[in-house]
Amino acid sequence: MPDEQQPFITLPTDEELRAQTETTAKSPYDFGFVGGMTRLLSAHERLGKAMRGFFAEVMFAPGVLSRDEREMVAAVASAAQDCEY
Repeated sequence: MPDEQQPFITLPTDEELRAQTETTAKSPYDFGFVGGMTRLLSAHERLGKAMRGFFAEVMFAPGVLSRDEREMVAAVASAAQDCEY
């Protein structure tokens, strides 16, 4: 069996992620499981924090598009790029 390629970063376990989120507010994207993007952003404290801040600004800050429209744009853009997250 060929060797599987391993990620070049260590992704946090479910237990590590639960410990991180116990002190933070509940996410509007909590679907009862840990998503891949959540795990990836949590792997690097400084960059993950910056990316989460950017995401919050794009999705929740006042603007012309409604929240539903923003979600639709994000979904279409992700699908067009074959994004797994």
